[in-house]
Amino acid sequence: MEAWPIMRAPTPLEGLNVLIVEDNFLLAEVTKDLLEDSGCHVVGPVGQLDIGLALAQEAELDGAILDINLHGEFSFAIADVLRARNIPFVFVTGYRDLSIVPSALRTAPRLDKPVNDDRLIESVRELFTARVG
Repeated sequence: MEAWPIMRAPTPLEGLNVLIVEDNFLLAEVTKDLLEDSGCHVVGPVGQLDIGLALAQEAELDGAILDINLHGEFSFAIADVLRARNIPFVFVTGYRDLSIVPSALRTAPRLDKPVNDDRLIESVRELFTARVG
């Protein structure tokens, strides 16, 4: 007897290109797996400012998840590039005092670490799917 292929309904995140910039390897991999399981194509993850900056400038992206502190360097330059390209992003950070964030970026969406998986997926859906259509 021939088995019928299982057809999976597309998710709202299907096909989104999402950049992950996170210097904690385990957290980056968990986030990557979560997004891929939700249908996203993950760019990265990367944990270095220079590589993240290059990808932000050149990659085809629907959105990005940015850790603020990357081994002592801040990801604000990446956020600036994304904003200039009209690519939505969300900061994911353990910082409670956000006075380090430049004033132009203080209104950017932010999630506090540790981020609940459902909350992260919901944020990606809300912020990044508006670009797709």
